[in-house]
Amino acid sequence: MESTRNYPVQKSEQEWREELSAEEFAVLRQAGTERPWTGEYNETKTEGVYSCRACGAELFRSEAKFDSHCGWPSFYEPSEKDNVELLEDRSLGMLRVEVRCATCGSHLGHVFDDAPQTPTGERFCMNSVSLRLDPAS
Repeated sequence: MESTRNYPVQKSEQEWREELSAEEFAVLRQAGTERPWTGEYNETKTEGVYSCRACGAELFRSEAKFDSHCGWPSFYEPSEKDNVELLEDRSLGMLRVEVRCATCGSHLGHVFDDAPQTPTGERFCMNSVSLRLDPAS
Protein backbone atom coordinates (compact mmCIF):
# COMPACT_ATOMS: atom_id res chain seq x y z
CA MET A 1 0.00 0.00 0.00
CA GLU A 2 1.43 3.36 -0.98
CA SER A 3 1.41 6.17 1.52
CA THR A 4 -0.96 9.05 0.91
CA ARG A 5 0.91 11.16 3.46
CA ASN A 6 2.29 14.54 2.52
CA TYR A 7 5.72 14.35 4.18
CA PRO A 8 7.21 17.51 5.73
CA VAL A 9 10.53 16.81 3.97
CA GLN A 10 10.11 16.30 0.23
CA LYS A 11 12.89 16.08 -2.33
CA SER A 12 13.14 14.90 -5.90
CA GLU A 13 14.67 11.52 -6.69
CA GLN A 14 17.70 13.37 -8.09
CA GLU A 15 18.14 15.38 -4.88
CA TRP A 16 18.02 12.16 -2.80
CA ARG A 17 20.55 10.50 -5.14
CA GLU A 18 22.92 13.44 -4.71
CA GLU A 19 22.64 13.43 -0.90
CA LEU A 20 22.72 9.68 -0.20
CA SER A 21 25.29 7.00 -0.98
CA ALA A 22 24.23 4.28 -3.46
CA GLU A 23 23.52 1.84 -0.59
CA GLU A 24 21.60 4.46 1.41
CA PHE A 25 19.50 5.35 -1.64
CA ALA A 26 18.75 1.68 -2.40
CA VAL A 27 17.45 1.06 1.13
CA LEU A 28 15.94 4.40 2.13
CA ARG A 29 14.34 5.42 -1.17
CA GLN A 30 13.84 2.05 -2.94
CA ALA A 31 12.87 -0.10 0.09
CA GLY A 32 15.93 -2.33 -0.18
CA THR A 33 17.39 -4.37 2.67
CA GLU A 34 20.99 -4.55 3.85
CA ARG A 35 22.44 -8.02 4.34
CA PRO A 36 21.87 -9.43 7.86
CA TRP A 37 24.75 -9.17 10.37
CA THR A 38 26.50 -6.47 8.27
CA GLY A 39 24.98 -3.22 9.58
CA GLU A 40 27.02 -0.90 11.77
CA TYR A 41 24.36 -0.75 14.54
CA ASN A 42 23.42 -4.43 14.73
CA GLU A 43 25.36 -5.06 17.95
CA THR A 44 25.80 -1.46 19.14
CA LYS A 45 25.16 -0.89 22.85
CA THR A 46 25.94 2.85 22.76
CA GLU A 47 23.35 5.03 24.49
CA GLY A 48 21.81 7.75 22.37
CA VAL A 49 19.20 8.70 19.80
CA TYR A 50 18.72 6.97 16.44
CA SER A 51 17.59 9.34 13.68
CA CYS A 52 16.65 8.96 10.03
CA ARG A 53 19.82 8.99 7.93
CA ALA A 54 17.96 10.76 5.10
CA CYS A 55 16.37 13.68 6.97
CA GLY A 56 17.66 13.59 10.56
CA ALA A 57 14.25 13.12 12.26
CA GLU A 58 14.36 11.31 15.61
CA LEU A 59 13.07 7.74 15.37
CA PHE A 60 14.27 5.53 18.25
CA ARG A 61 16.15 5.74 21.55
CA SER A 62 18.77 3.28 22.71
CA GLU A 63 16.66 2.38 25.78
CA ALA A 64 14.23 0.56 23.45
CA LYS A 65 16.98 -1.34 21.56
CA PHE A 66 17.32 -5.04 22.26
CA ASP A 67 19.23 -8.01 20.89
CA SER A 68 16.74 -9.98 18.83
CA HIS A 69 19.39 -12.19 17.18
CA CYS A 70 17.84 -11.47 13.75
CA GLY A 71 20.85 -9.76 12.13
CA TRP A 72 19.50 -6.21 12.16
CA PRO A 73 19.18 -3.59 14.92
CA SER A 74 15.87 -4.07 16.73
CA PHE A 75 13.78 -1.78 18.90
CA TYR A 76 10.54 -2.52 20.75
CA GLU A 77 9.06 0.95 20.13
CA PRO A 78 9.82 4.24 18.38
CA SER A 79 10.64 7.24 20.58
CA GLU A 80 7.21 8.64 19.62
CA LYS A 81 4.50 6.67 17.79
CA ASP A 82 4.04 9.39 15.18
CA ASN A 83 7.79 9.44 14.33
CA VAL A 84 7.19 6.41 12.08
CA GLU A 85 4.58 5.45 9.52
CA LEU A 86 3.39 1.84 9.27
CA LEU A 87 2.24 0.52 5.89
CA GLU A 88 1.00 -2.84 4.69
CA ASP A 89 3.68 -4.54 2.56
CA ARG A 90 2.67 -7.47 0.33
CA SER A 91 5.97 -7.69 -1.56
CA LEU A 92 7.91 -10.98 -1.66
CA GLY A 93 4.65 -12.94 -1.59
CA MET A 94 3.99 -12.33 2.11
CA LEU A 95 2.18 -9.86 4.34
CA ARG A 96 4.46 -7.62 6.40
CA VAL A 97 4.30 -4.16 7.94
CA GLU A 98 6.77 -1.67 6.49
CA VAL A 99 8.19 1.05 8.73
CA ARG A 100 8.90 4.45 7.15
CA CYS A 101 10.15 7.73 8.51
CA ALA A 102 7.07 9.89 9.07
CA THR A 103 9.07 13.02 8.21
CA CYS A 104 10.46 12.09 4.77
CA GLY A 105 8.87 8.75 3.86
CA SER A 106 12.16 6.84 3.74
CA HIS A 107 12.09 3.07 4.21
CA LEU A 108 13.53 1.98 7.55
CA GLY A 109 12.63 -1.70 7.82
CA HIS A 110 9.67 -3.76 9.06
CA VAL A 111 7.88 -4.36 12.35
CA PHE A 112 6.90 -7.81 13.60
CA ASP A 113 4.85 -8.90 16.62
CA ASP A 114 7.25 -11.70 17.57
CA ALA A 115 9.11 -10.27 20.57
CA PRO A 116 7.29 -11.47 23.72
CA GLN A 117 10.41 -10.64 25.77
CA THR A 118 9.81 -6.90 25.24
CA PRO A 119 7.29 -4.55 26.91
CA THR A 120 5.36 -4.12 23.63
CA GLY A 121 5.81 -7.55 22.05
CA GLU A 122 7.00 -5.81 18.89
CA ARG A 123 10.30 -5.99 17.01
CA PHE A 124 11.05 -2.96 14.85
CA CYS A 125 13.68 -4.60 12.63
CA MET A 126 15.61 -1.70 11.09
CA ASN A 127 18.35 -1.36 8.50
CA SER A 128 21.47 0.24 10.04
CA VAL A 129 22.00 2.18 6.82
CA SER A 130 18.61 3.86 7.40
CA LEU A 131 19.69 5.17 10.80
CA ARG A 132 22.24 7.52 12.31
CA LEU A 133 23.18 7.25 15.99
CA ASP A 134 23.80 10.43 17.97
CA PRO A 135 25.54 9.15 21.13
CA ALA A 136 24.46 10.58 24.47
CA SER A 137 27.01 13.00 25.89
